Amino acid sequence: MLEDFQRFLVEKKSVHEKAVPWYLRWVSSCFEFSNLDYAETLSDKQSQEFFVQFARNHEEWQVRQAKEALRLFKYFQATTDRTGSARRQSSPEWKALEEDASNLLRLKHRAQNTEKTYLTWLRSFAGYLGSKPPDQITSDDIQQYLSYLAVERKVSTSTQNQALNALVFIYKLVLNKELGEHELDAVRANYKRKLPVVLTRSEIQSIFEQLSGTCKTMSMLIYGCGIRLQECLNLRIKDVDCDRGMLIVRAGKGEKDRRTVLPEMLKQAIADQISQARTLHELDRKNDVAGVALPDALIRKYPNANKEWAWFWLFPSRSLSVDPRSNIARRHHAHPATLQKAFKSAVENANVAKQASIHTLRHSFATHLLENGYDIRTIQELLGHNSLQTTMIYTHVAGKNILGVKSPLDQ
Repeated sequence: MLEDFQRFLVEKKSVHEKAVPWYLRWVSSCFEFSNLDYAETLSDKQSQEFFVQFARNHEEWQVRQAKEALRLFKYFQATTDRTGSARRQSSPEWKALEEDASNLLRLKHRAQNTEKTYLTWLRSFAGYLGSKPPDQITSDDIQQYLSYLAVERKVSTSTQNQALNALVFIYKLVLNKELGEHELDAVRANYKRKLPVVLTRSEIQSIFEQLSGTCKTMSMLIYGCGIRLQECLNLRIKDVDCDRGMLIVRAGKGEKDRRTVLPEMLKQAIADQISQARTLHELDRKNDVAGVALPDALIRKYPNANKEWAWFWLFPSRSLSVDPRSNIARRHHAHPATLQKAFKSAVENANVAKQASIHTLRHSFATHLLENGYDIRTIQELLGHNSLQTTMIYTHVAGKNILGVKSPLDQ
């Protein structure tokens, strides 16, 4: 069976060719230590006992490599007997689980994009499992699926983590099953750090010159405040404080509120945008259009809040549309594709030879602040990052001498 595992490692290119003999050696050592045949399943307890002994006589990198070897072998064992291609399930049980997951996500006020993403992963997982009903799902199924994503589909680390979050949510909170801290020891996707694309100030100015109207205002706001596209679209009238030069980002990524700077030069553009929004708000009230979408808890407490001016969108859509969750015709915020398409055209027309998207403006905001000597923790707070490590990536793309320090050798 080890020969088959060797072919598996080479064909899937899961590890460097020179490392394959070591992977085989570690698997062999573990099964020999546990007195098991290669066709037998290694329990978590047996694995832990092996590594307690293994770590005493080996370097840390060898321990990590051996653990990865066993993860791959466990996945190899699980897929050896899998026949036929996976198919998506459409049974009543899976449909019911999907509906339960959707209801719980809405009850917890998760974003609509989060709901779509989680349900997409649930359907993919159902297809992977074949004919297995949802009430028989185990943590091993999730572990093998995550390994499948890494080995077969070669997804990125962030994609694998997204699938993990979705399935753990459904397993624990929808199916109400216990999940131990170390139960999901899946093969991890290869982490490839990509440095963010950053635009120079002159490139940004050239792009802005190719934009006009609301798209220009939104683009300048994203760069000037360092906010995400969806955070920009979600802004309400009450979130803008021109007098104090401050913008409130509510329920941003991770459902956190934060404050960020509002550029002085944008105040007139924002005032003009508020005036345009006021016209649409008055039109909706005149025509008795349903109020804007609000969190369920808020609308229950304040039934008429969704019709108030303070809760109206800063960047409302020009036309009404049907809310996919409530089936109510109302006015939503501007569609993200509107700005994305306009920005892409502006980049091309400005002859900027970089793979820049609207999110590149946020990267540029952080990098330019760093180059201006602002503290990394201040930038972390403005961006709304949980971890300082996430913000630290901008130190790798910032220009030289970001500290503004002059060496004594240059004096």
